[in-house]
Amino acid sequence: MAFVIVTHLSPNRHSLLDEVIARYTASPVKIAEDGAEVRADTVYIMPEGKILTIADGKLRLRDDDPIQRERKPIDVFFASLAEDQGENAVGIVLSGGGGDGTLGVKAIKERGGITLAQAGNGTGPRNPEMPHSAVASGLIDFAEPVQSMPERLLKLRDGRGALGALVVDEQDLHHAHEARQAQEKIARLLLNRTGHDFAGYKSKTFLRRVARRMKVVQLFTFDAYIQHLKDDPSEIVSLFRDLLINVTNFFRDSAAFAALETQVIPRLFAGRGADDTIRLWVPGCATGEEVFSLGILMREHMDGLEVVPKVQIFATDIDDEALSTARAGRYPDALLSGLGSERLKRFFRRDGGSLVISKEVREMCIFSPHSVIADPPFSRMDLVSCRNLLIYLGGDLQDRVIPTFHYALKPGGYLFLGTSEGVSRHSDLFAPVDKQNRLFQSRDHGGPRRLPMAYEPASSRTRQDHAEKGREAYGVHLRQRIELQVLERHTPGHVVVTHDGETLYFSSNTERYLQIPQGAPNRNIFDLARREFRADLRAMLRQTTESREPAIRQVLMVDRGGEDSVMVELSTELLEDAGTQEDLFLVLFKPLGQWRPKAATGTAEAIAHEAEASLERELRDMRERLQSTVEEYETALEELKSSNEELVSVNEEAQSTNEELEASREEMQSLNEELSTINNELATSVEQLDRANTDLKNLYAATQIATVFLDRNLVIRNFTPVAGAFFNIRESDIGRPMTDLAGALQYPELEDEVRAVLRSGDAIERRLPPDRTKRHFLVRLVPYRNQDEHVGGIVVTVVDISSLAEAEQQQKVLISELNHRVKNMLAVVVSIANFTKKTSSNMDEFVDRLIGRLNGMARAYSLLSGSEWSGVELRDLLHAEVEVFGADRVTAEGPALHLTPEHALSLGMIVHEMATNAAKYGALSEIAGRVNVAWEVKDGQAHLTWVEQGGPLVNAPAEKGFGLVLIEGQVRSQMEGEIETDFRPDGLVLKLSFPLKD
Repeated sequence: MAFVIVTHLSPNRHSLLDEVIARYTASPVKIAEDGAEVRADTVYIMPEGKILTIADGKLRLRDDDPIQRERKPIDVFFASLAEDQGENAVGIVLSGGGGDGTLGVKAIKERGGITLAQAGNGTGPRNPEMPHSAVASGLIDFAEPVQSMPERLLKLRDGRGALGALVVDEQDLHHAHEARQAQEKIARLLLNRTGHDFAGYKSKTFLRRVARRMKVVQLFTFDAYIQHLKDDPSEIVSLFRDLLINVTNFFRDSAAFAALETQVIPRLFAGRGADDTIRLWVPGCATGEEVFSLGILMREHMDGLEVVPKVQIFATDIDDEALSTARAGRYPDALLSGLGSERLKRFFRRDGGSLVISKEVREMCIFSPHSVIADPPFSRMDLVSCRNLLIYLGGDLQDRVIPTFHYALKPGGYLFLGTSEGVSRHSDLFAPVDKQNRLFQSRDHGGPRRLPMAYEPASSRTRQDHAEKGREAYGVHLRQRIELQVLERHTPGHVVVTHDGETLYFSSNTERYLQIPQGAPNRNIFDLARREFRADLRAMLRQTTESREPAIRQVLMVDRGGEDSVMVELSTELLEDAGTQEDLFLVLFKPLGQWRPKAATGTAEAIAHEAEASLERELRDMRERLQSTVEEYETALEELKSSNEELVSVNEEAQSTNEELEASREEMQSLNEELSTINNELATSVEQLDRANTDLKNLYAATQIATVFLDRNLVIRNFTPVAGAFFNIRESDIGRPMTDLAGALQYPELEDEVRAVLRSGDAIERRLPPDRTKRHFLVRLVPYRNQDEHVGGIVVTVVDISSLAEAEQQQKVLISELNHRVKNMLAVVVSIANFTKKTSSNMDEFVDRLIGRLNGMARAYSLLSGSEWSGVELRDLLHAEVEVFGADRVTAEGPALHLTPEHALSLGMIVHEMATNAAKYGALSEIAGRVNVAWEVKDGQAHLTWVEQGGPLVNAPAEKGFGLVLIEGQVRSQMEGEIETDFRPDGLVLKLSFPLKD
């Protein structure tokens, strides 16, 4: 197990990498090199200025263009890792800014890998944007602190061997049976919980997703995982989400979309007027990339038309979260890499860090939850695009879904499938348009289209069969019924076939010429025709296909006894105006009469005369009996015909009524489905609008910013609650010009500057002078831009910046005070330097004394800086100044006393001088010496006493030294206080007092 670390920063600048490498792995660390084979138990780090990928287990590096820098290097690496390692890939998103890694996690999840993201544990992540973005995508298996990730990875690695046995082995019958049973049980749990049936999914695909979830929850048998599903309903939801992961992108398989654009889309628009509607259905639409790709192609074609029909794209899926993403139409830049710059500019607009589909494409599309397996589909569609859904379905489900698509399409409609999908088992329903790019056209069988049998009760199918026969036998009008009866009774039998002999239509009177073969049902004319016709039919059909001319032959049809043989004329001809792309052919069977061999002639002359007379008699008797029988037959026939006509009339009326009801039912069903879809779309839009409106109201209330929205005529469109206090606006004022209202702001130029913004489109920001209450306001006039970026009005915002003005004033005072203090302090420093120079015997002594005194001042300055120059506590000041001389040898006693910055600087210098003198000549120069500092506050005065004890014998100096002169100067001139010194033999005592200031 190797680690590859991809980061925007070099390792020596990324503390989190150092922490991971040092604390959680003992593996050697290497800088990734191009072509390096990834070895186990090794950490590879992407070098700075490079883009890292992996292929065939080897690392690949390329230079990062400094002009167009790759901003998503982690997404790039994760995508290559997913493609190279598949289910063995593990993607971990650690601390970082932005959303890098989110799309890469999606790629790893689609390939069956494992995903982790760093979660907070009180100490991290330091930059949570990256892990938060990945977790928000719903594609993270484990969100946990870095400390627990190594143990998680080891468990995942150790569980790989146990899970490898879950792969379905078709040769191992016992194993395959066990896997099928597990799939049935899990699918039943999914059905009960989610309402969606996964029993028909391909076993390998289904169990691969199950094995992935078992790896996540660390369970290694089907029975244990099934029990876990029963105990934890949330795991059913997680498995459902994994089963719905779709691999989709904009214009995926660009060659297929190019074929769709050139071969199909122009035909969809051919002959359509402005009142017509082109209808498309995209089942399994996932997050909407395929839907919007189709919408872009349709819009591009519509741009070149003079008469533009309407276009509706119905997009359905069973994944509600994916539909929410599709409805938003918002995608990160990385998902749009397959689009050219022209399409990006034409059909997307920038919104923050994402791109949003344009309104003209979005309005074509209607998204709705819908299961293509269980629910009734749409009807009368021009195009059905279902890409990369059938590959997940087993044969039984495909046998349901493909006829569903045929029902949903109008005759001649088109079907667009993925590159690994086809309709080979349903070639009677679809004809290939471009087999390589999976474009097919719906075949018309001559009868009305019905829902697939999987969705129909047996009783309804029986009634529909009778209704279909009635519709085939009778029309609505008398002329149609007469023509249909003549065609059925008096025209020769005929069939319609394709160029390869597939039969699409049978007429009546064909039973003499066609036979049903044994075995599975077959529609091929060469298998159905009588044996004596087959060779000629094959040759004639080939001749007509090549020459496009009719072909005629006479063939003897021999009965079993050989006595009633009939000569039949076969003819084949091209069926014109068939309404389909493929050629159709009409085959006719025309009987020419019975064929009998000639009998031998010549009889005895003697017998001839007698036989002739006998035959004449018998013939006369026969004619009489025949005449009588004919008359009786004609009478019965007339009665029967009359009864039959009455029955036919009744049946015709019943069938006509049934046909109308059936047509109305189908239309109502289709209309109801469309209305339900549109209603779901509108309900979702209304819900989103209500939520956005509520969020907007709360935003208005929370920001406390007065905002007024005006149109181009300065009419009030909307305003925030706070705006009423500034402009005297009420709800009833919406729709009135703002110029009619008197405002609280002293802003006479408001109207002129609003009109200036409307003319130029440039924002204006104006700071108003303080009003009577000394409040300051900042007014911004910003153009209100519509979706087409045109200026449609003005947004007026008023912000109370009184606190900012006060802060600015305070800052000015502070700066002035600081300048004053700096000048004074520099004067003190100059004075200290001059006196130090005079009292120092050499340069080293001068430097040491001067640096010590400046350090004392610096410590006081440091304390004041930490309190933002608001003052310091006397106790803290004493501790800071005497700490270098041994804080345990100096005691401080007194109440809390807050010193102003002026007193703090002066007293800090005094304490430093006293401590320095005590360390050189006084109590602190001896080990047993001690200093006690005490203070109290009386009558607004602070009284401080410095007492030294345990030091050498003290003698009063003959004259004051520089230190004492400095101390007296600070007390009297800077602090306006008094000072008293007492040089006692056992130690110096210094008393000073000064008035306290606020």
